[in-house]
Amino acid sequence: MTDTTLAARGVALDLLRDVLRKSVPFDDAFDAHPDLAGLEPRDRGFVRVLVATVLRRLGQIDELIQACLAKPGLPKAAIHDMLRLGTAQLVFLNTPAHAAVDTAVELAAARNCAPYKGLINAVLRRVGREGIALAAQQDAGRLNTPDWMWLSWRTAYGTAKARGIVEAHLHEAPLDLTAKADPSSWAGRLDATVLPTGTLRRASGGSVTELPGFDAGGWWVQDLAASLPAKLFGDLRGKRVFDLCAAPGGKTAQLVAQGARVVALDRSAKRLERVTENLKRLDLEAELVATDAATWEPGELADAVLLDAPCSATGAIRRHPDILRVKTPDDIAKLAKAQGRLLARALDLVRPGGTLIYCTCSIQPEEGEAQITRLLARDNRMERWPVKPAELGGLSELINEKGEVRSLPGMLSELGGIDGFFVARLRRRP
Repeated sequence: MTDTTLAARGVALDLLRDVLRKSVPFDDAFDAHPDLAGLEPRDRGFVRVLVATVLRRLGQIDELIQACLAKPGLPKAAIHDMLRLGTAQLVFLNTPAHAAVDTAVELAAARNCAPYKGLINAVLRRVGREGIALAAQQDAGRLNTPDWMWLSWRTAYGTAKARGIVEAHLHEAPLDLTAKADPSSWAGRLDATVLPTGTLRRASGGSVTELPGFDAGGWWVQDLAASLPAKLFGDLRGKRVFDLCAAPGGKTAQLVAQGARVVALDRSAKRLERVTENLKRLDLEAELVATDAATWEPGELADAVLLDAPCSATGAIRRHPDILRVKTPDDIAKLAKAQGRLLARALDLVRPGGTLIYCTCSIQPEEGEAQITRLLARDNRMERWPVKPAELGGLSELINEKGEVRSLPGMLSELGGIDGFFVARLRRRP
């Protein structure tokens, strides 16, 4: 095993520890790791795929490890994580058995865990012999989903849709792009398909920054579901629009490209730096304000307000499997309270006759449908403005009985799926 190979596995071990035992979001832990810069791009890509696979398949992996242990009970945390990394390679990433086992054993020695080399070798060799057959018999979707999430989705959507959600999470999402203009012409250059809503979709993998048109600012990365809210305002040319909680800026870019005069807010000045970078690359302009939207006082009201509220992001698990491991029911309750405050404030920022769109990338009803129900019950200044199928390229299954957009992982499987998202469009009464 080369020093580079050992270093990559070491980084993966650190990242797994940070996510599982420190509840650090995977992207944050990945970006902050001091040894990543020293790895080749191929090794960095392998680290990301390896850790994401463990997080996505953790329930299955732990059951397989338990089945292959000579005695019941799991070893100490660091050894357990080494076994998880080895099992993911053997069962789900098609790594040659000798490579996966040898690297795990050498990693134990390098991390002062030499007394456990025999255990790691024995367990992983058995996983290599029996793991794929055992995995084929597992209830993968259910095993990899925390009980509280499964129960919440089954209660909200029924068993069949909950099953569709957890099975969709087993697979990495495709790469979706929003073109600044003329998506059809970009489709050929990017080897992408144009979806009914105009989103470009291509297979995941590879470096986004090396794709045609990135440096020229012809498009930006944005999931199909995330692209829908900004499309629902109608004609925005010359209109004043507030984009609350704007980072990382995909929806800001959409609004500007549609001709709006956009004021984009975010509490984090650091996150707004990313919005600035994205807009500069795309040659688009907006006024950026680092402030708390809940207390911000503008000089005048807006024709339209977009509130993409901070949420649990349980709709984006296909792209961020660490959400399965770091979110808790307490997080949902806290976020729901913050969303309610932001939504009440957003209403006050819309001029009479103007439009408010509220959205979250969550599949928890507390963060979506329930927020709108409570708002309309306590404030008669707003009314629903139902979304029509034609506004979504004919994708009527994404619209619920109240005219809100409710997408779930498991929907649109014939097109490659979609993230979970909620969108409500409201109009302030004259």
